[in-house]
Amino acid sequence: MADRGAAVPPEAVDHNALVGPYPFRALPDATPERLVADLTRLGLAGAWVGHVPSVFYRDVAAGNDELLRLLEPHRPRLAPVLAVNPAYPGWEREVQRAVAARCPAVRTYPAHYGFATSGPEFRALAAACAARGLELVLTVRLEDARQRHRLDVAPDLIGADVRAAVRADPAVRLLVTNADRALVEEVHFGSTPDEAARVRWDIAWLWGPPDDQLARLFRTVGRDRFVLGTHFPFRLPEAALARLALAG
Repeated sequence: MADRGAAVPPEAVDHNALVGPYPFRALPDATPERLVADLTRLGLAGAWVGHVPSVFYRDVAAGNDELLRLLEPHRPRLAPVLAVNPAYPGWEREVQRAVAARCPAVRTYPAHYGFATSGPEFRALAAACAARGLELVLTVRLEDARQRHRLDVAPDLIGADVRAAVRADPAVRLLVTNADRALVEEVHFGSTPDEAARVRWDIAWLWGPPDDQLARLFRTVGRDRFVLGTHFPFRLPEAALARLALAG
């Protein structure tokens, strides 16, 4: 029996999972096999999966090669979400590869790759994703600032970054992961209805009781703007499912 099967529908998908080693600390068994075991144990249908090392590669092609190889035995339950660095020459090939590999989305990391969401690099990527029906995943942070290694200096994304991202192309669709309540509210209520409708949020960084952030956001922003995300393997997947269950 799944530990939290009653908290989510049987077709539920984790939209924020990663595999691979992290340069600043050891992650507990950050492998596809462990992820599949957790999905099965928790009663989840599948996951969108990114690649931790690709966050730190200048040329992400090698990281995408490795991600596709790692996930191949587990398709379609584990859907690859390739990384794209629009500040590096030839990035268009990675977008095309994502389409060919039937990826639901691509990930990019402006703070790590060194470009602004208000700049021409991001606008080009947003247009490419919109034209090909790919959702574009932005990650606010990988770790709490209080836990970071002193060499881990990439800043968190802020509300202005996300607002610029959704305005980069009138048809781009964003999934923003690891955002806290303050950022969700800043972006949602500072956007036009059309812009807000093109941004989804995962629940990995939102508190449950006693603050009840997730329940409050369900009421104010709308439950349909949120998706399940666990931030595996940085966080225990049970935490996200418990918050979802407690939100009612």
